[in-house]
Amino acid sequence: MSTPNPDTLDVIENEYPDRTTKLELAAPEFSCLCPEKPSQPDFATIFFEYVPDEHIIELKSLKLYLTSYRNVEIYHEAATNQILEDLTELISPHWMRITGKFNTRGGITTDVVVDYGDFDEGEIPSSNATRMENLDRIASER
Repeated sequence: MSTPNPDTLDVIENEYPDRTTKLELAAPEFSCLCPEKPSQPDFATIFFEYVPDEHIIELKSLKLYLTSYRNVEIYHEAATNQILEDLTELISPHWMRITGKFNTRGGITTDVVVDYGDFDEGEIPSSNATRMENLDRIASER
């Protein structure tokens, strides 16, 4: 059985560590394998929201890391939590939320939301239209 490869992750220095900046990322092509029915793929859009400290995630390395899940047999909840653990260990953000919106399988959709950090909702900068609220902002989702 394969395992995800966090060694592909890399960081970039945050040029504005003294600002409370919220980054929002979306990865609409995430896939892994169902552990109950091996070889049956599960697909999801993974949303990343975080307030960095000293480092931010380098995006190409994030893509390679997420691709390493393609042959991993893992439950939705475990995948989402593992992504959070690997990323928070790498960059130690002030706050991070990972949301896995898994596609319908057997008539059921799964959304998994996991948080890290102790910011209150009022301390986290908000945007007018997040990628989660408006998937039309993602070309592949139109």
